[in-house]
Amino acid sequence: MRILFSLALAAALSAQTPSTPKAEDLSIPSISVDVDVVSILASVRDKRGGLIGNLEKNDFNIIEDGKPQTIKYFTRETDLPLTIGLLIDVSRSQENLIDIERRAASAFFAQVLQKKDEAFLISFGEESELLQDYTTSARLLTDAMKNLQVSSGVGGIGPGPVPTVGQARGTVLYDAIYVASGEKLKGEVGRKVIVVITDGVDEGSKVPIADAIEAAQKADTVIYSIDYSDSGFYGGIFGTIGGGYSALHRMSDETGGHVYQVDSKHSLEAVFKELQDEMRTQYSIGYTPTNDNKDGSYRKLDVRTTDKTLKVQARKGYYAIKPEPR
Repeated sequence: MRILFSLALAAALSAQTPSTPKAEDLSIPSISVDVDVVSILASVRDKRGGLIGNLEKNDFNIIEDGKPQTIKYFTRETDLPLTIGLLIDVSRSQENLIDIERRAASAFFAQVLQKKDEAFLISFGEESELLQDYTTSARLLTDAMKNLQVSSGVGGIGPGPVPTVGQARGTVLYDAIYVASGEKLKGEVGRKVIVVITDGVDEGSKVPIADAIEAAQKADTVIYSIDYSDSGFYGGIFGTIGGGYSALHRMSDETGGHVYQVDSKHSLEAVFKELQDEMRTQYSIGYTPTNDNKDGSYRKLDVRTTDKTLKVQARKGYYAIKPEPR
């Protein structure tokens, strides 16, 4: 699987051309329609950060490139299947955290996966490895996690109490996001999310962060980042080496996800519980854009509620690309 996954990245990169964006299917799969629909997954929080799960269609407003849009389709998450790509950082900086990640992720899958849902598992360090392809079985995912092991290139992390970042491949975070989005999730239907457990430091990816985000947006995929760092490895500093924290926020904010941070007062188990709660209080919103020109351009989105005290968490935009023929 490691060889196949590496080849998938190479093929995806060689096929990428700036002037010809990849096609995407913007229709909501649970609804049969004859027109193109922009689909949005949204979560809503109050001033204290609490999730709000009882809103209706009329409670939302959508603005595309400054122009109001009419919501045509609206449903809560329970009506749509869920596809999860779990990406776990196994670079040297995460070595002491792998056992904790294994246990917490196993419990998460046992709780969140329902019969209509499926998931896959990828580890990434100096390279990406597909440990478990699509499955509905939490047991198979748990078994695959037994294969999590440190993957770190020579160099990149220097000696001293606070390691320094070099140029060697060591944590190909952006590559993993890029392939998980473009090669695994793009053709799937329903709700699609990437859950990535990492300290956010990328070292040696072939694609930049902007391309990783674009691939997720074109796949209608939400990125949930779990900022988990070994403070001992980084000299007592959490999530700050190499701009990791800001990178995670950028990926999650642009795709409509959220960044959860693990620290001494907030365990990984607690984070997975919060993530599970969020997935159960999402809204799926669909509309036909007033601008029907499929020119490949990026359209900015602003999703709000009529209650201005609430904060909507949704993707910041989409690419207006003509759907591939079926």
